[in-house]
Amino acid sequence: VQLQASGGGLVQAGGSLRLSCAASGRTFSRYAMGWFRQAPGKEREFVAAIRWSGGNIYYADSVKGRFTISRDNAKTTVYLQMNSLKPEDTAVYYCAVNTGWGSRVADEYDYWGQGTQVTVSS
Repeated sequence: VQLQASGGGLVQAGGSLRLSCAASGRTFSRYAMGWFRQAPGKEREFVAAIRWSGGNIYYADSVKGRFTISRDNAKTTVYLQMNSLKPEDTAVYYCAVNTGWGSRVADEYDYWGQGTQVTVSS
């Protein structure tokens, strides 16, 4: 499985961005997908995850109510809509594949994209 994340950029606080993660591989629709982020000097942290069916979705408390994860299995793409962005959301955002049931733990993800930079100015 190969993942290509895009959609990052520079935005003012309160603004919005939508990240996309295009996946290759015939079995995309069977996998759970997750978004993580890593700010400079900090550990990679969980942001959101979605099961293969889209029926189970998980968010970090820090983004709940502001971010929305979704997927389009026909397009083998997962999205992260980010609204009401804050400077503390600044990080490199990574998408990842979990071949199990989905997880909040980075070590349980099997494939990772290259990351896309999100910078929120105050």
